[in-house]
This record gives sequence, structure tokens and C-alpha cells, in this order.
Amino acid sequence: MPSVKAYAAQSATSPLDQWTIERRDPKPHDVQIQILYCGVCHSDLHFARNDWGMTVYPIVPGHEIVGKVTAVGSHVKNFKVGDLAGIGCLVDSCRECDNCKEGLEQYCNNGFVGTYGGMEKDGSGATHGGYSKSILAHEDFVLHISDKLPLEAVAPLLCAGITTYSPLRHWKVGKGTRVGILGLGGLGHMAVKLAAAMGAEVTMLSHTASKEADAKRLGAQKFVLTSSEEQVKGVTGYFDFILDTVSADHDYNFYLSLLRSSGTMVCVGVPSAPAVVPAMNLIFGRKSIAGSLIGGIPETQEMLDFCAEHGIVSDVEIIAMRDINEAYERMLKSDVKYRFVIDMSTL
Repeated sequence: MPSVKAYAAQSATSPLDQWTIERRDPKPHDVQIQILYCGVCHSDLHFARNDWGMTVYPIVPGHEIVGKVTAVGSHVKNFKVGDLAGIGCLVDSCRECDNCKEGLEQYCNNGFVGTYGGMEKDGSGATHGGYSKSILAHEDFVLHISDKLPLEAVAPLLCAGITTYSPLRHWKVGKGTRVGILGLGGLGHMAVKLAAAMGAEVTMLSHTASKEADAKRLGAQKFVLTSSEEQVKGVTGYFDFILDTVSADHDYNFYLSLLRSSGTMVCVGVPSAPAVVPAMNLIFGRKSIAGSLIGGIPETQEMLDFCAEHGIVSDVEIIAMRDINEAYERMLKSDVKYRFVIDMSTL
């Protein structure tokens, strides 16, 4: 089994540091990738610190992975050595349930295998992510990356991009749709870019007035300061669709009031406290509140192709691998515009 340099958390309280992992031996359908860049997702921090109570240590985070193919198995048909390729949040699923057959591997009824923190289906051990020199996966879970876009800025599309693209596509956002984006962070800034490219009228909903200029630079036509009673009154009952990217605790009912009749609010952020939503706030107006989780492999490839066609990438700050612990602390303070990406040549 090949040894690979990586960065890992050994416990919930220890900083990430250098570690060596053992990757499985390549199989006939495997694609091996030299990792060039890996995005830093807030989920990485949650797993490293066991915020969700499910982490098995040691853990190597990272599921926004882009790089170059260095080897392919004897049965691989769709990739060759030298191709640009990526791996997102999934590296396997059961392939047999109804959801998997529909290309919705993220909702696998028998449990998908996460790029890190999961267990290989063949029992060969835990999965380790992109804070490492190389990775391999079955070709069905490897994605084609266009050479039209800067590779480092493509990396966050593998999570932040698909997390926002999937609900926009599922709820058929497009020309004539009034869309509100709640939260201008790693997810929110991608949501603005994608919704605008789909032709929607995009409004940024934020409690921070200083974010207006950036929101409009990213593609929002309108900005509503949610602490302004007058501005909120102007969009009450206005939106067809609201994409809620906020993970801090907040009042869903306030934003439901901004929906038109038959409007939908979709949550992709994960607040710590349970939401209290009276049925009356949904019944009067036939409003809906829903959730969405990344996307399946076909939709993720569709998203990457869409971004290549429209010139969409994430706004990134490149960091060295040794700076990951500082980056985590900055993430907690929202001190990044809008996504950290690790240059893996620094490992």
C-alpha cells in the first residue's frame, strides 16, 4: 500500500500536523490524482474538531480536490494520464438503491462513502481526504475539470459550488425568478454568481451593510439590509425562492415572510439550534421550507461544465499547508473572501 504525505488531526483538541497515510493499492477502475489544490470547507473544521460527534481519529480532511491524473486502472475508460480531474464530497455509494440509480448518490439509501471520515465499501479502512499529496477513487466518482479556468479557483466548486447549484437547478431557478440569497460567505458568494448566471433577479439579504458593494460585484442586482425595517418592508412577500446559506442560529420565520405565495426557502446551512416554524407560517401562502445536500456525480459534472461555460469560479485566498490551523481560526471569524485553498505543493 502506497505511503502518502498528509496533514491530519489526531484529536478534537490537537492542531492539524504532518502525518503519513496509507492509500489502498489501485484497483482496475481506479483513477489516481496528484493533488494540486484543495479547498478548505467549514465541514473540514467541524470534522477536525468533532463538532458533530462523529469523527474517528486520525482524520485527514479535504473534499474540494483538483489535480492531475497520474495513473489509471486497466478498466478505466473515461480518464487518461495527464487529464485534469477532481474529487468532491463522495468517493462511493451502494450504486443499487433508487437514488443512486437516479444519479443522486448524495442521498444513497444505504449510505454514501465520504471522501474523508468514511469507510471503504470493501472493508479496506477509513477514507482520507485532500489535505494530502495524492488520492485515488473509482472513476465513477472522479470528475472532469476544464482547463479554461484557474485550477485553484475551481477547487471550491466541488463543495461550495455544487451545494448551491443543486437547489437552484432542482427548484428551476432562471429568468423571471426573484431569488434572495441569505448570507454572503463561501456558499453565499457562489449562490449569487450561479443564480445570476442562470438569469434570475438576485437580491442579497444581509445584516451587514458593508457587504453591499461586494454582493453587487458578484452579480446581485439588489441588496437588502435585513436590520432596516423600511428595506425589509419593500421585499415582504416578494421572492419566489430564497437560498439560506447561514449556519448561525437565525429566525426562519422572518425570511419565510419575504416569500411570495407558493415560494420556497431552501436551507443549505446547518444551524446548531432546532428551528421553530409554526405551521400557520407555511399554510397561509402555501409556502415551503426545504433542505438540500450537495449534488450527485452527474449534477456535479453538469455544474462544473456550466461554470466553465460561464467563467464562474470561487473567490479564493491561497494558503500554504502549514497555515491551515490559522486559516481555521480565521474561518471562525469570517475572515476570508471567500474560500481558502491550499497549494498542495507546500506540503
